[in-house]
Amino acid sequence: MQPDLQAPWKGFLADIDSALQESVSLHCIGGFVACVRYGLPRPTGDIDYISLQPNECDALLNEIAGLGSPLSKKHKLYLQRVGVTILPEDYESRLEEIFPGQFEKLRLYVPDPYDLILSKVERNGPKDRYDLEFLAKTLSLDPNLLRERYRTEFRPYVANEERHDLTIRLWIESYFQDPSS
Repeated sequence: MQPDLQAPWKGFLADIDSALQESVSLHCIGGFVACVRYGLPRPTGDIDYISLQPNECDALLNEIAGLGSPLSKKHKLYLQRVGVTILPEDYESRLEEIFPGQFEKLRLYVPDPYDLILSKVERNGPKDRYDLEFLAKTLSLDPNLLRERYRTEFRPYVANEERHDLTIRLWIESYFQDPSS
């Protein structure tokens, strides 16, 4: 089921769409995705994205809607490209467009909840754990699928495997109803 686009995001995204001269697709992550797509009841003031097409539009997007831009000041929201985030190898094959058909030029894509959770492993801050707990419990996520995706699509690309192994183990013990236990 597609989420319903509400204020303040509706006006902000509509203004971005109006300012664009060509089609732009964003791969979004972070609190915006957890809130708008998965219903997390926590406010967020930005849309984090990890990639966009065409890539040449990055500077333009920052000028239009980045922190301190006129649209950012108007809506008290902003777009932000996230520089360092690891996502599972095949995350792009599982992306879902949210708000299809609502904008002429702007397309927003979000990862499935498992990929969103894995995008938070590296930082593992308090907000990340809060988001993870909400997603795991409200969506009744399968810890075995998270483990498998971590093992096959995420772990081979990280430098500190032991640290991330521990993080995943603790997250599953703390936030998931593990059917194997």
